[in-house]
Amino acid sequence: MGKKTMGIHHITAIVGHPQENVDFYAGVLGLRLVKQTVNFDDPGTYHLYFGNEGGKPGTIITFFPWPDADQGKIGGGQVGVTSYVIPKGAMGFWEKRLEKFNISFTKTERFGEQYIAFDDPHGLHLEIVEREEGEANTWNFGGVTAEVAIKGFGGATLFSIQPKKTADLLENVMGLELIGEEGDLIRFRSTADIGNIIDLKLTPERLGQMGVGTVHHIAWRAKDDHDQLSWKAYVEDNGYGVTPVQDRNYFNAIYFKEHGKILFEIATDPPGFAHDESQETMGSELKLPEQYKPHREKIEKVLLPFEVRELI
Repeated sequence: MGKKTMGIHHITAIVGHPQENVDFYAGVLGLRLVKQTVNFDDPGTYHLYFGNEGGKPGTIITFFPWPDADQGKIGGGQVGVTSYVIPKGAMGFWEKRLEKFNISFTKTERFGEQYIAFDDPHGLHLEIVEREEGEANTWNFGGVTAEVAIKGFGGATLFSIQPKKTADLLENVMGLELIGEEGDLIRFRSTADIGNIIDLKLTPERLGQMGVGTVHHIAWRAKDDHDQLSWKAYVEDNGYGVTPVQDRNYFNAIYFKEHGKILFEIATDPPGFAHDESQETMGSELKLPEQYKPHREKIEKVLLPFEVRELI
C-alpha cells in the first residue's frame, strides 16, 4: 500500500530587500513573522518564516532575501503560483485591502472557485481563495483580524517541463487524489484541510530561471522522523535520488528533484518554531543555528536591518 502526504508543509522563495518582504507579508497580508534566522548554507542571508499565529505546517512561507540578486524567471521546474486560503465572506475585505496599498489584482475562476490573483513586490505570483476548510488564524495585525485573516496555504500551481511524469509522481508516489481537469490544469487533493490543493499545468513549460521572485522549492509534510525515513525509502524505491536527512532546526528535511525539475522537500511537522523561543515571542529576534552562534556579532553586521511594522 502506498503512502499519502498530508499536503504542503512550507514553500520557500527567493526575494529582494528584507524590509520590502516583511512589509508585504506582515504589513499587507497580515501574516506573523514566526522566525527570523539565517540560511544554513549562507549565514550572511536571512531565512524568514511567515505563517499563522502558531506557525503550523501548511501555513508557512519562507524567504531568502537577496537584495542584489538577479531577477528570476518563473517557468518549468517551479511552483508557478502560491495560493492562500481565507474564510468564506472575506474576499471583499481583501479586494479593498489590496486597493488600499495600490496592489493591482485580477479576478479569475477555476474548478468552481473565485480567485484574486496578484504579485508580491518581487514578482512572486500569489492568489487568494475562500474556503470553509481550515482553522481560523487568530493572529491580529495591522487591521487584519481573525475573521478575515489568511488561514494558510490553499495550495499551489506547479509548472513542469514534463507534466505527465509530475502528475504520475503526485498521484502514485505522493499519494494525492486526482479530483478534476479543467482547461490546461489538472487538480489533486491531499488528506489535509489546508495546503491541500495542487493544480498542475498540463502544457510543458520552458525551464525557469532561479532568482528574485521565484519559488526555490515546495515542501511536503511528514508526521515525524520515523515517517520521514519511511518516505525516504519509499521515494527511493520509486526511482528518485533522495538526500540524507538535513537538520533544519525547526524540522528535519530530505530533498529530491522530480522529473519535471521541481525541487521537492519532505519536512517533519515537529519540533516546530517554539522550541528555541516561546510561542509568544516567536520571530521577535534573530535566532542562529548552533554552528553560527559564536559568530553572531559578525553575522549581525552583514545582515540588513528590518522591522515588522504596521502600514498605514
